[in-house]
Amino acid sequence: CETCGKEEAKYRCPRCMKYSCSLLCVKKHKLALSCNGVRDKTAFIPVNEFTDLNLLSDYRFLEDVGRTADAAARRCIVHSPATKRLLYCLRNKARGCNIELKTLPVGFTKRRENSTTFNSVENKFYWHLKLIFPHCHAEYTLKGVPDDKTLADILKPYIDPVESDPVVCQRLKIYTASPQSDVRILMKIENRNRNSVRYNELDASRSLLDNLKGKVIIEYPTLFVVLKTLKNDMVVLGQDGSEPAENSDSESSSLSSVEEGEIRDSS
Repeated sequence: CETCGKEEAKYRCPRCMKYSCSLLCVKKHKLALSCNGVRDKTAFIPVNEFTDLNLLSDYRFLEDVGRTADAAARRCIVHSPATKRLLYCLRNKARGCNIELKTLPVGFTKRRENSTTFNSVENKFYWHLKLIFPHCHAEYTLKGVPDDKTLADILKPYIDPVESDPVVCQRLKIYTASPQSDVRILMKIENRNRNSVRYNELDASRSLLDNLKGKVIIEYPTLFVVLKTLKNDMVVLGQDGSEPAENSDSESSSLSSVEEGEIRDSS
C-alpha cells in the first residue's frame, strides 16, 4: 500500500494508479492528492503500449462526447419558452395569410435548418426557401427571402442567362439555355398518401406570398424547377386525368398516421 506502507495492496486507483490496501487508505490518498478516482480517458498512452482496449475506450469516449453535445443542444431548444412563443407567433401569422404552416419536433433536420422569420414592423415574412433543379441534380438554399418577391425574381440569379452567377449558370446550363416559357415551378402538396404524390404549379409572375396562400407548408417551402420539354415524374394536380384540381384550403389540417410518416420523410 502506497498510503500506509504496512498492508498488502488490494486496489489500484484508475486515476493516479496508486496502490491501496483498504477503503480508509483509498480515501486518504484521494484527500492527500486531490484525486477523484475517475480514470482519465484522455491520458497519453505511448504507441507501443496502445492496445485494443485503449482503442475501444477512445471510441466510447467519442460517442459519449457526441451524446452529451446533442443532449445539450436539444435541452436548450426544447425548454426555451422564447422558442415556443416564436413558433406559435410564426404559425399564427401564417394562418392570418391563409397559409397552413406546420413545424416539426426538435431534432428533425428541417426544424434545425429553418430560418424563417416574420418582421412585425414591415408585416412581412422572410422565408427560408429551398430550390431544387431535378434535371441537373442541384439544390440551393435561400435565407431571408421576402414574401413580396416574385418567383421570377427569385429564380433570376440561377436561370437567367444574363443575371445568373457564371458558376451557377454553368451548372444549370440546361435551364439557362431554355426559353423562360418552358420553366415550370412546382411545389409538393403535403398531407397526401405517399403513393399519390401530387404537385401544385406556381405562377412565376406572382409573389411568393400569393403562391403560398391556401397551401400546407412543413417548416419552409421547397420549390421544384422543371422544364416542360424534359420528362419528369412529377404529376401536377388536375393534369393527370385521374382527379380534378382542388384548392389546398380543403385539405384537412389533422395528420393521419400515414401523413405523419410523410412528414418524417420530408425531414
